[in-house]
Amino acid sequence: MLTIGTLAKKTGTKVQTIRYYEQVGLMPEPGRTEGGQRRYGDTELDRLAFIRHARQLGFGLDAIRELLDLSDHPDRPCEEADAIARRQLRQVEQRMARLEALKTELERMIHECSGGRTADCQVLTVLRDHSECLTEHDEIGA
Repeated sequence: MLTIGTLAKKTGTKVQTIRYYEQVGLMPEPGRTEGGQRRYGDTELDRLAFIRHARQLGFGLDAIRELLDLSDHPDRPCEEADAIARRQLRQVEQRMARLEALKTELERMIHECSGGRTADCQVLTVLRDHSECLTEHDEIGA
């Protein structure tokens, strides 16, 4: 049986994150000692490693919840997991397209910069031009 600290170290997950996953139902409520300390076994270790890997691949909590549900029911069709992964892939591709557009715009700004004074600086001029401003949805982290 593992303490929450040991579980955190073995999976590279913060203790607060483990508690959060318990609160939102991704991790089951752990067993406790008579003193009230959380205790985890291999099942919880595997589940947390699954969650961590899914997060590293960019899956959101709802998608992870769906994947865990599928994982907990091995008789269900794999197509459901495939659909979730395909949805994630589309989101990654959209993010990559936004990043490529950002890269192109930054390269253009830098290329057009004459290297003169800041009054004539193309980088500053482009940043002042709010008509081509990204919307909040278009921001790279969105």
